[in-house]
Amino acid sequence: MKSYIPHYRLETPRSLGEALQRLASEPGVWKPFAGGTDLMVLLEAGKLPQRRFLNVWNLPELRGIIATRTHVSLGALTTYSEIRRNAIVEQEFPLLSRAASETGSVATQNRGTIGGNIANASPAADTPPALLVYDAELELISAHGTRRVAFHGFWRGYKQLDLRNDELIARVHLPRGRQNWRQFYRKVGTRRAQAISKVCFAGAAQMDARRIADLRISLGSVAPVVLRATATENILRGLTPTPALVHAAQEALGREIAPIDDIRSTARYRLRVAQNLLAEFCESLAA
Repeated sequence: MKSYIPHYRLETPRSLGEALQRLASEPGVWKPFAGGTDLMVLLEAGKLPQRRFLNVWNLPELRGIIATRTHVSLGALTTYSEIRRNAIVEQEFPLLSRAASETGSVATQNRGTIGGNIANASPAADTPPALLVYDAELELISAHGTRRVAFHGFWRGYKQLDLRNDELIARVHLPRGRQNWRQFYRKVGTRRAQAISKVCFAGAAQMDARRIADLRISLGSVAPVVLRATATENILRGLTPTPALVHAAQEALGREIAPIDDIRSTARYRLRVAQNLLAEFCESLAA
């Protein structure tokens, strides 16, 4: 059953300040509308409960990729296509570039935004595993000012965010300096293109000869939120990846994730694939 369009209202604020004032004056009434790639699917299916939207697509303060000495900052309205085409992102944050290139169709990549991907809070989202690996920070803005929060912990539960009703995601900040880490990204879906992931794995490690000096591991579609596998990291950190160590890490990963049976896959399949991808990541480090 499709939605009845006259029941919905979309307004375009003239400035960022006007948008923030509207969110502050009527908290919870208005929802930001950017690329709309997720919301339009719900609208078409008749499952979009929110009725009032603020079109933030044309706000320049939420756009642009800016590089400083210490960070690369992406505006919340940065599209997947812009991420793919940016040379600094491709060189220093290849997992994010890869995730953007594997998200949806070309039309979705031209319209979908990184801020929307975060705010939609889907555990199957493609860019969040990369953002967790890169220790991303989010800049949140409201009529009362700005605050920064770590992306690790921003998702408190399924569709639950550390984001007030009067706040917008303004920018995503990525610390520089990991281009020499070995990096690994795999999205497993029903097909190679335009598929929602069954399991998404992102990993990066700093090697000292054959020893794992430091690392980050993140997975999507295996828990209510995209998660950092910190217990698994702790087993591997500081050691050389031997078969016995990899097996112990796989067992730890099995205890950290909580896959479910759904229309796309089974919990058993997701568990096995996640553990296999961890082994593949470790093998790439050993090589």
